[in-house]
Amino acid sequence: MAFHYWTALFLLLSCLFSISNASAGDADPDYRTCISECEISGCVGQLCFPQCNSSSDGGPWYIQEPLYLQWKKWGCQGDCRYQCMVNRERERETLGQAPVKYHGKWPFKRVLGIQEPASVAFSVLNLAMHFHGWLSFFITLYYKLPLKQDKSAYYEYVGLWHIYGLLSMNSWFWSAVFHSRDVDLTERLDYSSAVAVLGFSLILAILRTFDIRVEATRVMVSAPILAFVTTHILYINFYKLDYGWNMIVCVAMGVTQLFLWARWAAVSSHPSNWKLWVVVIAGGLAMLLEIYDFPPYEGYFDAHSIWHAATIPLTILWWSFIRDDAEFRTSSLLKKTKTKAK
Repeated sequence: MAFHYWTALFLLLSCLFSISNASAGDADPDYRTCISECEISGCVGQLCFPQCNSSSDGGPWYIQEPLYLQWKKWGCQGDCRYQCMVNRERERETLGQAPVKYHGKWPFKRVLGIQEPASVAFSVLNLAMHFHGWLSFFITLYYKLPLKQDKSAYYEYVGLWHIYGLLSMNSWFWSAVFHSRDVDLTERLDYSSAVAVLGFSLILAILRTFDIRVEATRVMVSAPILAFVTTHILYINFYKLDYGWNMIVCVAMGVTQLFLWARWAAVSSHPSNWKLWVVVIAGGLAMLLEIYDFPPYEGYFDAHSIWHAATIPLTILWWSFIRDDAEFRTSSLLKKTKTKAK
């Protein structure tokens, strides 16, 4: 969960960078002229897009595009923007000018229609690492550690970690989809899944760091947070996608759980506390990639995608800590059981 603090902070910083740089390329007169001409002709120079045919009633082509076309492949608007961006960046490079952002994003090179191929690849790898971590956690619990007579695990937080694993994999899945194709739907799903995993991570952080094992107390702690997170997700999806408010919510939940885990690591005698500290400190250093934002190298690897890459080893270490925690708690509970038996 400390790891998800950096996810929240990253969302805030990336939002700020998007706000400050979104209009740099958009305001370029040559770029805007290119877009206007493409809207009329469906062509950028000698390159024409078959899907840009004008409708018979004279309405704008981007209104006439069927939804399935917008999703399955780049439509007229996306193709016009991309090709105009590519042409304009070639001209800027010839003039010795640095790349600029267009519509809040750096000028990436597409691969098989994928908008940000490096970020997609690293998001998929993060998903794979979460799956591997969750699966190894499951195997450790049910095949390596002793079980109760009813075949259930001694570890009191097993169900919570399973939910956490599923929510994390869901979040990285939608991250990959969003970086593949940035449209309103994928953006909302990406934001919603991030909020969901942050909210649940906060619940888990409270329950684990304060060692809350009574079911009724767990419900009292979890219910208000679940209600708030659910309301927030409904708000940004069906009322208003307020980026500023969403950032405040994410960072508040992230910072809270960071301090919870830091406090717990400082006062507990857990044998794997060092792993928790590494995740927190290394995650902070990785955030420098977002602070020192830079354009994509060779059109693929920008600071954001490299940050995604940096989270892969942190994810491996985090799930290693979770397994260690399961082993530590199981060992402690077995010792108490044997002591009572004597």
